[in-house]
Amino acid sequence: MSTTPKLDILLCSPRGFCAGVDRAIQMVDFALERYGPPVYVRHQIVHNRFVVESLEKKGAVFVKELDEVPETNQPVIFSAHGVPKSVPADAETRNLFALDATCPLVTKVHKEVRLHHSRGNHILMIGHAGHPEVIGTMGQLPPGSVTLIETADDARAVSSEDPSKLAFVTQTTLSVDDTAEMVAILKERFPAIVGPHREDICYATTNRQAAVKVVAPRVDAMIVVGAPNSSNSQRLVEVAQRAGCERAALVQRAADLDWSALEGVRAVGITAGASAPEVLVEEVIAALAERFDINLDVVSTAEEDVTFHLPRALRVAAE
Repeated sequence: MSTTPKLDILLCSPRGFCAGVDRAIQMVDFALERYGPPVYVRHQIVHNRFVVESLEKKGAVFVKELDEVPETNQPVIFSAHGVPKSVPADAETRNLFALDATCPLVTKVHKEVRLHHSRGNHILMIGHAGHPEVIGTMGQLPPGSVTLIETADDARAVSSEDPSKLAFVTQTTLSVDDTAEMVAILKERFPAIVGPHREDICYATTNRQAAVKVVAPRVDAMIVVGAPNSSNSQRLVEVAQRAGCERAALVQRAADLDWSALEGVRAVGITAGASAPEVLVEEVIAALAERFDINLDVVSTAEEDVTFHLPRALRVAAE
């Protein structure tokens, strides 16, 4: 008789790559295919070490700023998180062959802040200080045009010289519930505040959090595959904990699993942040299968069919 402990795995769906991440990685791959290495990439193309290291092996060179890029005719790609207006302006001044991999849903927020600014509104941005997406969005406008709101307390404390001239936008990878709370506070304090026509939190963030909310109450532990600098992955851990699974942990790879935390566990949920490839989810499942007699069920809460086109300059490579 086998003494291997049994383990039920509830696999969240949707999970992993979103359309914006998939497009950004394809851009680097196709640039390498069409133009050959090196292809320069400003910042991590997406927040995942495995993805970045895989692209480096193919010839991608990641830099922090454009001044690290030599004089070259090779492509220079901006990450999926978006960049301040100063970055493409600098690239144009240097005649660099720049390709923008900014997620179209982030570009939508960039357009919103520029529109609000053109109408004379001061913008409140709900987001996390220092995150590349926030830096990129706030960098669309002159300094002082955007005030960052990170917490409900910030929303309660922010003041305005003209409450009739306020607008808000949000980072695309936030907690849906946290953001809803902050938006409610701002709307109560500033009834005339203008928001986006469609909410800024992206479909992938919303769908992945919704799946976790369904699975978390049914399991003893939750594993979120993703990077520590990935906002949407960190939010999935928080969502799981709030939904009733206190033992929720973020892991980058199977090697990061804390086996002591899984002792006595009979059911575990698994999901992955929007920048985590499926191969890492499979790696975690394989590691669990070495220690447990596993039964795997997929819990699907939404179907995703969103795709984003590559820039025209790279479509030939795609074909």
